[in-house]
Amino acid sequence: MEQQEIDGAAHILREFVLAMVRTSPQSALSRTAAGTLSVLDRLGPQPITTLADIEAITQPAMTGLVQRLESTGFITRQPDPLDGRAALIAITDDGHTTLTERRRKHEDAIASRVAQLGPEQLSVLLAALPVITTLTEIC
Repeated sequence: MEQQEIDGAAHILREFVLAMVRTSPQSALSRTAAGTLSVLDRLGPQPITTLADIEAITQPAMTGLVQRLESTGFITRQPDPLDGRAALIAITDDGHTTLTERRRKHEDAIASRVAQLGPEQLSVLLAALPVITTLTEIC
């Protein structure tokens, strides 16, 4: 594959991601808040520093976000068994419910777009899903 083709694919994928972000259903959660809840849902309790690194924000910004999410009941702090001075951040049942609802709304919005594809386009998209999954896992 030539560099020009790779660059073209990168451009199309970037435009696709931006379109999804711009037209995603509105939510009370910011993208970073939802991302943080998603990390906690997938990986379990984490220290604030790890969450800040994963979300690519500063530790003070993550501390503020954790305080806001804690005040809404979406997360809780628990003692870190390896470091008595630190806490681990964990998602609560309310946080999981909110995250699940947000995910469902996003998937419904994407499904409504996919449903507009013709049979041939849908077949091509379904065949590309393993590659898209690989790209997602590389991130």
